[in-house]
Amino acid sequence: MSPCPAALYIRLSREDGDREESDSVANQRKLLTEFLNRKEDLCLGDVYVDDGFTGTNFQRPAFRRMLEAIEEGRIRCVIVKDLSRFGRDYIDTGRYLERYFPEKGVRFISVSDGIDSREKDYDMLLPIKNIFNEQYARDISRKIRATFRTKQKAGEFIGAFPSYGYRKSAADRNRLEIDPYPAAVVRRIFGLYLEGRGKQEIADLLNREGILSPSAYKASRGMRYVNPRCSGQSSWTCSTINSILHREMYAGNMVQGTRKQKMRGKQTRVDRKDWIIVENTHEPVVDPVTWGKAQRLLEKRKRIAGPCRRENILAGFLKCGDCGSVMVRNTWEKAGGQQASVYYCGGYKRYGKTYCTSHAVPEEVLLQVIGEDLRQTVQAAGNCTEAAEEEAQEARQENGRLQGELDRIRRMKQAVYEDRREGILSEEEFFAYREDYRNREKFCLERIRELEEKCRDSGEEDRGIPAVLDSGAWIPDRETLAETVAEITVYADHRIRICYRFSGEYDPCLERQ
Repeated sequence: MSPCPAALYIRLSREDGDREESDSVANQRKLLTEFLNRKEDLCLGDVYVDDGFTGTNFQRPAFRRMLEAIEEGRIRCVIVKDLSRFGRDYIDTGRYLERYFPEKGVRFISVSDGIDSREKDYDMLLPIKNIFNEQYARDISRKIRATFRTKQKAGEFIGAFPSYGYRKSAADRNRLEIDPYPAAVVRRIFGLYLEGRGKQEIADLLNREGILSPSAYKASRGMRYVNPRCSGQSSWTCSTINSILHREMYAGNMVQGTRKQKMRGKQTRVDRKDWIIVENTHEPVVDPVTWGKAQRLLEKRKRIAGPCRRENILAGFLKCGDCGSVMVRNTWEKAGGQQASVYYCGGYKRYGKTYCTSHAVPEEVLLQVIGEDLRQTVQAAGNCTEAAEEEAQEARQENGRLQGELDRIRRMKQAVYEDRREGILSEEEFFAYREDYRNREKFCLERIRELEEKCRDSGEEDRGIPAVLDSGAWIPDRETLAETVAEITVYADHRIRICYRFSGEYDPCLERQ
């Protein structure tokens, strides 16, 4: 009778707490080989090694190959060092040992546990051993998760692969540093989006230029990275661009804990309120101004409609002043190949005139009105800035005077103490003078604090307007609108109301709105 072909199955996973030297791949191989050599009724069929794979599930490449060999009849016996090497999930482990292997006529041997399914049936303690193996894995898993969460809250990166645009620091693997090639691509993506390019248009452009996508770049660096959502595709897609534009990591903030994994089941997404976000942990790829503009544009859900792919600058900004619906654009081609666009009330387009009126207004007219109003508003705000600077200068001068007065009060207060000590002032006179000087000192300190805050506020970078003033961009492009305009309302009588996102100090300049 010919020997039975046996599979030596070896598994090692640091995550399961397999830290003993005796559990190393080399030691498992040596133990199993010596055992097989002593068995005349067995011969080596193949060796299957899952190095670095958890035992809490059976989705392991070498294990799956072993099952294929069993199905094909090339393996008739499975040998492992102990039950924990086979698996730590007691339900699936029991299913393989008590159902699958007997049905396929496969002999199972666990050397350290003294288990051989041909010699005798599994004893009553086998399910209990499987349960202990799983509980051990659960305990180790809880400890590892607690350690990881502590590191995440400290702003340390614990992932296997950093976001496209970053790499792990050679000095500290839990810190990120900018990777020049992908970081330049990310900055370009943000720049193109702010110019008004659509996400798919950006993806197509990068593909035409042969720019390496995140998956392709990781592969070129020798990383064993697999994106399960890509299905082998390594080109740029709309979803990839969308993911990059939304990723807060590029603003310099560490974002982790977005998904959770249980021992059984698939990964599930965690609510954003439960994410672990630590600010300013690494150098940002995009500056805060660019990041803020991009996020405001993303909220507007800009679309590029029709086969002509003409940019819709005002998408997301316009709404009907009567029914509150979003204004929609209708574009057609005029004689001579030129295009014309008109905005209509979305409620009217969808439900008809019984719901609302058309509010029709040509795009060209809207852009002219908005551009002119923005120009006048920025000029008015510039005047406000000059007035604010004059007020700040006056505040600085008053501050200087108060500082001198404060010094004088403190000297006089000190003189009062000396006069009291020398008997020049009575106790009643001393307390009266001291209380008066204390009140005057308190008033000066409070006023100085107010003036310093006023000077500091006037010296801060402008919140919206100076960027437009410096650029001189009076033609309302997408980026300018995102920086200055919050909402544009169109009424049936063709009145237009523009709500700007300037700070409160400019409100007096906007009263005409």
